[in-house]
Amino acid sequence: MSSATLSRAIDPQVHARRWKTLAVLSLSLVVIGLDTTILNIALPTLQRHFNASPSALQWMLDAYLLVFSGLLLVFGTLGDRFGRKLALQIGIAVFGVASVGALLADSAAGVIAVRAAMGIGAAFIMPATLPIIANVFSGEERGKAIAIWAALAAIGIGLGPLAGGLLCTGSRGGPSSC
Repeated sequence: MSSATLSRAIDPQVHARRWKTLAVLSLSLVVIGLDTTILNIALPTLQRHFNASPSALQWMLDAYLLVFSGLLLVFGTLGDRFGRKLALQIGIAVFGVASVGALLADSAAGVIAVRAAMGIGAAFIMPATLPIIANVFSGEERGKAIAIWAALAAIGIGLGPLAGGLLCTGSRGGPSSC
């Protein structure tokens, strides 16, 4: 199927906002990647604040990745079956609510629970993004869109420690808080 034929097969409204769609999908991946590494720099602060054991600190880090990786294939299949847009919306909602919950966590167990909930949201989001890109973009644009998507996912992982450090520094007014 030629590129012109394929672009006619795509809904004109979807085609017109394809770059905005890519921005939302890529931003979603930035947040997922960022959350993978953001907590690393804050571990000493979390240990002091919650009087957390080394085991609890490890669970704070691993709860997100364990749940995320464990549910990725299952939620990808659910997205294929019931709709990727719905999976993306559910994922963003769960991730957002869990992120607000992180502000309210008052114990190490609470942090572990909200990190696991964030992992659930991320497991809905991640497998929905690339197929949506493949459906919205065609031809040469698809390659560019996937490159942007992948680059921004990698940038999110790198931004995690920086964002964590900025949050710790801003929380008490100095680098000694982390």
